[in-house]
Amino acid sequence: MPAISTASLVTAAAGAKQNRPLLAIVVLMAGSLAVLFLLPRILQNQSYHGFADARTVLGVPNFWNVVSNIPFMVVGAVGLARCRRDAATTIIFGGIFLTGFGSSYYHWSPNDDTLFWDRLPMALAFMAVLAGAIEERVSAKAGAILLWPLLAVGVISLLLWRWSGDLRLYGWVQFFPIVILPPMFLVLPAKYTGTGYWIAAAALYLLAKMFEYLDAPIYSIGYAVSGHTLKHLAAAAACFAILRYFQTRRPITAPAPADVG
Repeated sequence: MPAISTASLVTAAAGAKQNRPLLAIVVLMAGSLAVLFLLPRILQNQSYHGFADARTVLGVPNFWNVVSNIPFMVVGAVGLARCRRDAATTIIFGGIFLTGFGSSYYHWSPNDDTLFWDRLPMALAFMAVLAGAIEERVSAKAGAILLWPLLAVGVISLLLWRWSGDLRLYGWVQFFPIVILPPMFLVLPAKYTGTGYWIAAAALYLLAKMFEYLDAPIYSIGYAVSGHTLKHLAAAAACFAILRYFQTRRPITAPAPADVG
């Protein structure tokens, strides 16, 4: 039986340690997806389409909820022009860009059919952000491989909603990255500078969800701007933080080992 060298054991141990974060993430993905089947079906509440600010301006219905999507288009266009480095970043900024159009289309005439086109580019962007984070923080190969199945899950989640009315899988697509990404950014070593931009993006997105929930109460304060309009602006600010990350990041060089002797 051939002897196993000490170097081989060290290499194997290092490889196993390096794969632990990836294994943990995959287990969390699989486990959380499995839990979805234990939850009751989530149906689209039709009152969702009734936004507080329904003012028509210049012939545009729901004017402020429509035009407040312009920042998505701007951020997405700049990202596609200046930060397109690989498939993940292309899909992130392409998703942000198309979200501006999809959300404008939805708010022009809010209903389930138009809501599909609002959610589709967002789902692709969420999944691309998750795959990109895995690529940068855990394994470049694993992130590149996982990108395509994650995008497929994003598309399937919305097709499943339209076919069956069930939003459980789409809920996972939207919220699993929000849950898993902050610990990844805080715990796992970074390959690039700028982690603070990701933390800012997560905080701004949570703020956006709060504005969405408080749509009518915010609008009732002076009837100038609604919570949903502020939601768009806060979410676009989160996208801008992601753009700044890709614009300013620099590789982090590992410190050279100290001389011995």
